Amino acid sequence: MALRDDAPQPLTPADHEKRDSERLNMLGELHGEVMVFQPMTIREISIGGAQIETAFPLQLDSLHDFRLTLGDRSVVVKGRVAHCSISDVDQELVTYRSGIEFVEPSERIAAVISDFIGAVKDGRRAI
Repeated sequence: MALRDDAPQPLTPADHEKRDSERLNMLGELHGEVMVFQPMTIREISIGGAQIETAFPLQLDSLHDFRLTLGDRSVVVKGRVAHCSISDVDQELVTYRSGIEFVEPSERIAAVISDFIGAVKDGRRAI
């Protein structure tokens, strides 16, 4: 059976030599988790946290990295889920609203959030 050009190729002994450290084959199961950025809508934001909407529930007191696109700048801030509840049910789509408390944001991240909030307020005053 011929391998397709785009199919994953089996590892050769030379591939194993390229690794910086030895890998240990697990006999049985070893579990972990993968972090994946999912879309969310930011409904409210302050320097201390945000209220967001997602299509999935977030576990209370869990910690997550949140990527915030604030105008032309983007930051990643760690946050703790303070509360989570269903905010809307429409046919088969459920929307969850969660309160996020930012956990020790760096001075740079706090400045980006503060600058964004100031720019939004200034823009509203100009209208």
